[in-house]
Amino acid sequence: MLTASLSLVVGLALLAWGADRFVYGATSIARNFGVSPLIVGLTIVGFGTSAPELLVSTVAAWQGNTELALGNAVGSNIANIGLVLGSAALIHPLVVRSRILKREYPIMALVLLATPALLLDGRLGRLDGVLLISGLILLIAWTIHMGLRQRVKAGTVKAAVMGSADELAQEYAEELKQGASTPAATAWLIGGLLLLLGSSKLLVWAAIVVAQHFGMSDLLIGLTIVAVGTSLPEVATSIASIFKGEHDIAIGNIVGSNMFNMLGVIGIAGVIHPISISPELLNRDFLVMLVLAAAMLGMAYRSRARARIGRIEGGLLLIAYCGYLAVLAWGLQTN
Repeated sequence: MLTASLSLVVGLALLAWGADRFVYGATSIARNFGVSPLIVGLTIVGFGTSAPELLVSTVAAWQGNTELALGNAVGSNIANIGLVLGSAALIHPLVVRSRILKREYPIMALVLLATPALLLDGRLGRLDGVLLISGLILLIAWTIHMGLRQRVKAGTVKAAVMGSADELAQEYAEELKQGASTPAATAWLIGGLLLLLGSSKLLVWAAIVVAQHFGMSDLLIGLTIVAVGTSLPEVATSIASIFKGEHDIAIGNIVGSNMFNMLGVIGIAGVIHPISISPELLNRDFLVMLVLAAAMLGMAYRSRARARIGRIEGGLLLIAYCGYLAVLAWGLQTN
């Protein structure tokens, strides 16, 4: 048990660092080949912070622990909104002006609604997985299209005079100015990926041992310890963005991660190892995720000009997340 506990901590730390190095290498290579900062940010950075969820869930599903994989995906989305967004807003009120993000909000809502609707029959099958992965491919294509449109717009004389480039594009351009050389970036990319694979296997093994020791189900440990651990890249990225005044990036990473977790992480788990869905996952955890997402969208749309998530709203999100964990803990004690 001591070995498993230490392995869990080490696995989480290596997972977070490996994800950071993987994203750093990928973004540097893309920038060196002339890809616009906005496209790099919306795709590699936005989805790359979900690499831990993807690798952990893939390893778990491959080993037959698909409930851990599903719990990781749903629990990470709950943590993204309740823990990450709530904590970030407590540190500093968030003001988001990006028009691109406001276009992504309804897409996120559609993805978060469509995924549990697809699973209402109580089973995650390979066809469900293929449909979800297809949705992810369409989402990435749309994201690149939006990035290209914004790049063209920002390049016009009128945009240059009026300063109409989207705020998110400006933040990514500032954030991604510096990077590594292509050989160094390639080394970080490969090294980060290998580290992600190794730490994912270590984390899954340790999580299963800990879960069995405390009488926790794979689903429960995926919703809690593993979900919080794999959300560490979002925590680091969002808090770093807050201190730099890049509020659009902070929320953009959460939006992108939420969509990737539903489409990519659950989709791949379904393709690898079909499974019957636990009723608790549909009736409790997906519902909590949707309620928190609705609260986030309500904050985003209460003003046409900008979305402001203040300390009060952040505190409420954080309290809601702590309440959710308390419900899970109470359920464990009563079983």
